Amino acid sequence: MPLLIELKSGDKIFINGAVIENGGPNTRLVLHNKATIMREKEVLNEDSAVTPASRVYHSLQCAYLFEADKDKYLKAYDKFLDDYLEACPSALDIGNKIRGHVSEGRIYKGLKEAQALILHEQETLKSCELAVAEKFSDIENEETESEAEADNT
Repeated sequence: MPLLIELKSGDKIFINGAVIENGGPNTRLVLHNKATIMREKEVLNEDSAVTPASRVYHSLQCAYLFEADKDKYLKAYDKFLDDYLEACPSALDIGNKIRGHVSEGRIYKGLKEAQALILHEQETLKSCELAVAEKFSDIENEETESEAEADNT
């Protein structure tokens, strides 16, 4: 079954590692055979892969797009995912889903699940940030109370 891809003017798409940009008005492409395809908005460049979960995503993305180096990128993905799950075991279900897709050769589906890992990471960091801010707020309040007591004596 052919895949229909619609591109707006200026949109980029990656097909089998080649970057294709629509230089004109809206375009429709019909792919009749199997190809590795990613839209520009799904691609994470290496410089932006600065968090543990984004490194998982980036290494999977490279394994998907660059067949010649697939094994190298899958090895990196596996290490990054192991490290993430060791540090954040609450993401184990997401990690297992990613691994399941990848082990079945469905790297693109693993990439989609890795997006959930990035969201999990953001939520976890946000809750940690709130907890730290609350802790320092408590310490600051205690110091202010201690200073007030010292001034009264």
